[in-house]
This record gives sequence, C-alpha cells and structure tokens, in this order.
Amino acid sequence: MIQIDDKLISEDIFSEEFVCNLSKCKGACCVEGDVGAPLDKEELVILDNIYDKIKPYLTQDGIKALDEQGTWTTDPTDGMYVTPMIEDAECAYVTFDERGITKCGIEKAYEDGAIDWQKPISCHLYPIRVTEYSSFTALNYHEWPICNDACTLGKELQVPVYKFLKTPLIRKYGEDFYTTLSDVAEEWKKEYGN
Repeated sequence: MIQIDDKLISEDIFSEEFVCNLSKCKGACCVEGDVGAPLDKEELVILDNIYDKIKPYLTQDGIKALDEQGTWTTDPTDGMYVTPMIEDAECAYVTFDERGITKCGIEKAYEDGAIDWQKPISCHLYPIRVTEYSSFTALNYHEWPICNDACTLGKELQVPVYKFLKTPLIRKYGEDFYTTLSDVAEEWKKEYGN
C-alpha cells in the first residue's frame, strides 16, 4: 500500500491495466451482482432531486423499481447505501442501446445537459473501490471476472488503472491529488515495474 495524505492506495492501481471494453462485456457490471452500486451519503439527496429530470431516460421497469423502492436503498447485509435493482438483477438506472449494451440513464441525462451530475462516483471510479475508515480512506483495485476483457484491452493498450480513471479520480479528489498519484506511480514503476 502507498500512502498519499489520508489515503492508502493499493499498488494494483499502478500495476494492473484496464480499459472498459463494452463491445465484449456489454456493460455487465450494471446487471451483475447481489446489490446495486454503492452510494455516498451526499449522493442520496442528489438522486432524490434529479429523479424527475432523469425519469425520461429510464426503462419502464427501472421507473417501476424506483417508484416502489425509492431513488436509493440500503444493502440488507451491511446497511450501505446502494442503487435499487430491478428484481435483483440490473440497476434500476440502467438502459440498453440497440446492441444490447447497458448505458446509465443518469449519465445519458448528464450528456444531454438535463442534469449537471454525471453518475454515482462508485460507478465512475470502477474498478477502484473506495472504503472510508475513521482515520483514512482505502482505494483498492477490484477484480471481477466479468471485466476480464477490460483487463485484456488494458494490457494491449498499456493503460494502468490510475490512468484509465484519471477523470473520476480528479472528480473525487482533485487535480493536486491526481498529480501526486501520477508522480508516485512513475516512481513506483521505476522501482517495481517490469
């Protein structure tokens, strides 16, 4: 682990390579799993406030799930805030394009200028998972077999996780943090890289 300020960063974020390959996985991360996407507490109010603006971008099944469960819910196993799911399958905010690839209804609304919030930060930061502790924050690389094609493409293009996630890392922690992270990654690569 590498420490930057109050953040502990897994070295896998420097060593592993990753680029989403939606043509292969079809956005399986939005439809697989036991619960919805993790949400930060401040995102709950945002979801409540933007619901009417994103509703036109959602599927009828998604709208039904959100009307029944609310714009967010909690994971029954640990009480974490998460996005609701449609019948324990896909995220209620998911849509599908003509090729069957998942898209985020929230992000589509953002791209159209209907809202000014892109999507939950946990989705934007994936495959980094953030865990908040009382005295520090842990940033870990999450391995999931459905992302094997993303790892393959990342290796082909030689894009480490932290570079693939530059935009969301800056969105969450700021430019200064990302500059420091990049500098640390370059030093780490000189010492431990191949």
